[in-house]
Amino acid sequence: MVKYSSRTLNRTFAALADPTRRRILAHLARGDMCVTRLAKPHSMSLPAVSK
Repeated sequence: MVKYSSRTLNRTFAALADPTRRRILAHLARGDMCVTRLAKPHSMSLPAVSK
């Protein structure tokens, strides 16, 4: 069984709690996409998406 630390799980679930991050993950699940294309529909800066 894989063991994850509480800190790792907290960071993961906090990231997934954000609807914009979930939409970006859904785009990436379909295949590679450049940061510019990921940022455009969400009105986000490139550094914000890259983070």
